[in-house]
Amino acid sequence: MYFVVSAGGTAGHVNPALAVADELRSRGHDITFVGTPNHIESRLATEAGFEFVGLEVAGFDKAHPLTLVSSGTKILKATRQMKQMFKERRPDAVLGFGAYVSVPVGRAALELGVPLLIHEQNSVPGMANVYLAKKADVTAITYEESAKHFEALHTPVVIGNPVRRSFETCSREKGREFLNVPESATMLLVTGGSLGAQHLNSALVAMKDQLLSVPDLYIVQSAGSADYQEVVDALALTPEQQERWKVFEYIDNMGDCLAASDLVVSRAGASSLAEIMTLGIPAVLVPYPHARGDHQTHNAQACVSVGAAELVADEDLDSPAFSELVMELVGDADRRATMSAASKSLSGSNARKKLADLAIQSGMEKDHE
Repeated sequence: MYFVVSAGGTAGHVNPALAVADELRSRGHDITFVGTPNHIESRLATEAGFEFVGLEVAGFDKAHPLTLVSSGTKILKATRQMKQMFKERRPDAVLGFGAYVSVPVGRAALELGVPLLIHEQNSVPGMANVYLAKKADVTAITYEESAKHFEALHTPVVIGNPVRRSFETCSREKGREFLNVPESATMLLVTGGSLGAQHLNSALVAMKDQLLSVPDLYIVQSAGSADYQEVVDALALTPEQQERWKVFEYIDNMGDCLAASDLVVSRAGASSLAEIMTLGIPAVLVPYPHARGDHQTHNAQACVSVGAAELVADEDLDSPAFSELVMELVGDADRRATMSAASKSLSGSNARKKLADLAIQSGMEKDHE
């Protein structure tokens, strides 16, 4: 069978899409990945070995009405491009994971009668998925509470958030070898997601002396490309300190690095949470305050409610409460062990397989019509 998978914008959309695409490929099916050519999906899909088709699309700014015209024009052009491709290659089903690039792909599928499945990662859905769900054959969601936001053709199916196959073989040993962190050490991982997080970065930099005062504590910080140099300059680490505090722009093998961690401080994007919970890593979650519908806070609550994570508001990052919480958890192995056990109860390992099953089923049902 042949499937088209679309996603764009951030790793939060792209990684679940890649997870399902890889699952389908592992079962012998052919995949084309569609995204925008100058964003992270282009690099990640190509590196993963998928055929990649780029579409020039863009969102619109409500404060600037003229962008609605330019955005609409690009979406219409991209829809025509996709319809031509679908007529030539006849996909069995199309899977959309959100962002504006999924709109022309989904519209082309609907106009040509190709089964369309969408997946929403967050508790508050994006506009693209809300729009496409009205006619999609399958609407799959991560959190049950997000169902109320859809006027879907079919009742949304709660499956969780797909996690990449590589997370099933992640290894604490491999992560520590890559990072050069001793097995006996305590490791703190700090990540703001694929785009980084300036406020989170600065809050950790402010804790430099506290953190480095803890014997055998290693800090790994994924700062994001925009903030990387600023973080490096602000830390001003000595060569000796650089052995214990490692700063990256972006961590490609995040699975192994997460597995190597004893504690993670992170934003609360749905994909990040699915990966953290799948590996059972205790977490301090700092939701991005400007996320649509405050969805990162809603995402994080599911983790907090089972005892897998602690929640800190972005506005409290500069308060003593944040640094005190991090330091408490760094020093309390028993508490981290309890959080880890709770974390694994929210694993997203099965979501990838469930959505692949739904795609194959949709394609087979179309063939028998």
